[in-house]
Amino acid sequence: MAEIRHRGRASQPRPIHVDVLIVGAGISGIGSAYHLQQQCPGKSYAILEAKPTFGRTWDTHRYPGVRSDSDLYTFGYRFKPWVGAPIASGAEILKYMGEVIEENEIGVHIHYGHRITACHWSSAANHWTIEAVRASDGAPVTFTAGFLWMCQGYYDHEKPYIPDWPGLSDYEGQFIHAQLWDSAIDYAGKRILVIGSGATAATIVPAFAEKAAHVTMLQRSPTYFYCSENRNELADRLREVGIDEPTVHRVVRAQIMHDQDLMTRRCQSEPDAVFEDLKALIRGYSGDPDFKFEPHFTPKYRPWQQRLAFCPEGDIFKAATQGKLTVVTDTIDHFTATGVRTVGGEEIEADIIVAATGFNLSVMGGIPFDIDGAPVDWAKTITYRGMMMTGVPNLAWVMGYFRASWTLRVDMMGDFVCNLLNHMDDIGARRVEVALRPEDEGMQILPWIEEDNFNPGYLMRGLGAMPRRGDKPEWRHNQDYWAEKTLSRASTCAERSSSMTVSDRGCPSGPLRTLRPDGVAPPQHRRGA
Repeated sequence: MAEIRHRGRASQPRPIHVDVLIVGAGISGIGSAYHLQQQCPGKSYAILEAKPTFGRTWDTHRYPGVRSDSDLYTFGYRFKPWVGAPIASGAEILKYMGEVIEENEIGVHIHYGHRITACHWSSAANHWTIEAVRASDGAPVTFTAGFLWMCQGYYDHEKPYIPDWPGLSDYEGQFIHAQLWDSAIDYAGKRILVIGSGATAATIVPAFAEKAAHVTMLQRSPTYFYCSENRNELADRLREVGIDEPTVHRVVRAQIMHDQDLMTRRCQSEPDAVFEDLKALIRGYSGDPDFKFEPHFTPKYRPWQQRLAFCPEGDIFKAATQGKLTVVTDTIDHFTATGVRTVGGEEIEADIIVAATGFNLSVMGGIPFDIDGAPVDWAKTITYRGMMMTGVPNLAWVMGYFRASWTLRVDMMGDFVCNLLNHMDDIGARRVEVALRPEDEGMQILPWIEEDNFNPGYLMRGLGAMPRRGDKPEWRHNQDYWAEKTLSRASTCAERSSSMTVSDRGCPSGPLRTLRPDGVAPPQHRRGA
């Protein structure tokens, strides 16, 4: 590993080889590295990160008030207790991640400022060749790896989504997308227009309202909001009676996941009743028992078809009842020199306009991939449980949850991938891939996710670039943590199988095929036999 530690060398005489290469030093990459170190201690690995620091999402987004929209008891890792308020600021999350890196000596494996330009798979060599450019000097750097663990996320960190609004160039004030926020912008005493109403708007609007002259939130359609105190009563009580932090973390994490499961099921079975509960919370936190929900706070979809925007202490509604926030539900006809004119004819003047219009989806970070020289078109692959794709060997992709904390799947996939890698070592296999089975012939091939299941704008806009799904559970990412908790059993079940397909003998269905260096499926093997 000496060549990995000395990453400041001016040249690389030969490719750096590691057993596992992790792409991205964000919440997924750091968590995956921890699991790899703990569960596969003999594996060499490196993390390539395009940014000059860790954090990715939490480094990209620096707008006022940036915070989590998931509780940190489940957004935090299962292996490191969270001891602060459930909803945390971006700075607090970065501090938490930094502690994970330092406590586990992960930093020595991270190559910051390395942008991957291509990934090539060789069936002859059974490994990936990863080409990158080092930001410090522009030098090309090459790595080879037996396994690729893609943890780079799902959206473009450099180019956010900005609609093609008519007349945008006519606007004479300051226009910026929230993702590109410049901390030098002084918004005190200014009139601010925020375009959008999702999780970003729910965060940035209350922060603006503290110092701005006035804030207007212009939305095409309303969003569901969930108001709550930014504390966990159970955690506070357990600490009060002297329970240790690891136990507090484990118990509170279980309680939150249980409650979230009930909430998710209620959103499907009794959405109207859930909405009435959400309204009651808003009335209570806003301080207005007669708070009006029509037309600005009555969504056209059922709860959890898109993310619920979390409002600690109901801050966005307090801003509205205190006269600091005006909400307009309409679409933009065109920009003017002083603001925007809506289709309904309303003129909204603003000194600063902030687009909170979301992301551009980026499948596999937009990196070109090829298999033995043939380019990979991800839209022509079929996903195995949202983490591996047909025709692409020795690669796992961390795609988290949207209704539950992203990190729950980071931990789950850490178990799965590590079990898989250990099993491959046990049987002497160097390649693993997924492929449709004879019983899958004629299976309906569909888009990544059902539109009536989860349909945020960024996903719908980029759905055509995503891998496809089948109509069987093993050939889709169902976004249901509670149904997937046994996911990591898959590779363990493979050890009990007489073949390398883990779909029989009660194991989670899924055609994982492992091959020896000669390309032949190994004979029956059982760990410890």
